[in-house]
Amino acid sequence: MPVSPELAEGLAAAVADLYEAAEGVLIGKIRRALAEGIDSPVWVELKLAAVGNLQAAITEVIAALQADASGAIGQALAEAYGRGQQAAVAELGALGVGQAAAAAAVLPTAPVVDRLAQAVIADTGPVHLRMLRQSMDVYRDVVSRAAAAPVLGAQTRRQAAQSALDAFADRGVRGFVDRSGRSWELRSYVEMAMRSAVGRAAIEAHSDRLGAAGVDLVIVSQSPEECPKCRPWERKILARTGVPGAREVQVEHATEDGEMVTVEVAGSLPEARSAGLLHPNCRHSISAYLPGVSRVPEPQASRGTYEDTQRQRYYERQIRKWKRRDAAALDDAAGKAARARVRAYQARIRELTAETGLPRKRHREQLTTAR
Repeated sequence: MPVSPELAEGLAAAVADLYEAAEGVLIGKIRRALAEGIDSPVWVELKLAAVGNLQAAITEVIAALQADASGAIGQALAEAYGRGQQAAVAELGALGVGQAAAAAAVLPTAPVVDRLAQAVIADTGPVHLRMLRQSMDVYRDVVSRAAAAPVLGAQTRRQAAQSALDAFADRGVRGFVDRSGRSWELRSYVEMAMRSAVGRAAIEAHSDRLGAAGVDLVIVSQSPEECPKCRPWERKILARTGVPGAREVQVEHATEDGEMVTVEVAGSLPEARSAGLLHPNCRHSISAYLPGVSRVPEPQASRGTYEDTQRQRYYERQIRKWKRRDAAALDDAAGKAARARVRAYQARIRELTAETGLPRKRHREQLTTAR
């Protein structure tokens, strides 16, 4: 069967769920710590005295997260690599061209999985320190704002605290800046890193198995609502390895001994991936191309545009944002207002999917709760 980053997408989401759940726990702990005794005249003194207790509680949450995440990352990558191997074996077996037995030969997997897992753990390592630092920073900021607000006459203490908590719920734990300068929220950052890793694991496993069976060419599928980076590679034949650049090659027919076939190769798989194909959110797949047997698929109509999919993703982020606001609400009025905004963005998604035919992805509208 063909392989794509989507093959292991659920594995990435499972790891990202751990971080989103932990972030929700942190927001809840800060909210409860601040809400306790908020109408007391000595509230500020009590909150400053409780900094150590809150820090200890947050540190405990982060330590549990770190232990769970390390194991989950390794397990997810091993599963992704296994799925990629199985996909190659199943694909060649279904084609019935005799290479399935060679593809099924045992290949060493531990070094590849360990390498990918260590890279993800190294990338997400700084996350845990930021979670502690930013959680404590927002707690101190809320106390500071709430203490000053009544004196300045700008807001009540509760309003000032709610305003600061809303800001934290909106941005979440941040500080992850990629090479393009984009700042990521916690779940998005972890999920991006994991999608990249599990997708790479599945694709490398698939390619390794095809190589073991002597299959050197692959073909890229067409995917609806494709992004500009992937569009040039759709329905193109690529070499699994080798030098970049388009060329015509003479290769032997997959089933007819001695018969040569001319194949137009658009480039190499590493070249296409470097250009953006099979990125973490990519819906394209690659499959074995057997000269003289495989056929280039016919073009398929899209349900919408790439811009439509990005608009849907924006609405999904807004729904999660206002659900975090609801979780951070100090009173019923703030929670009611946040839930109204959730319903408004859900209505926009319903309109978009009805208009374009795009599938609604309800799981992307949900916040993961702590186990």
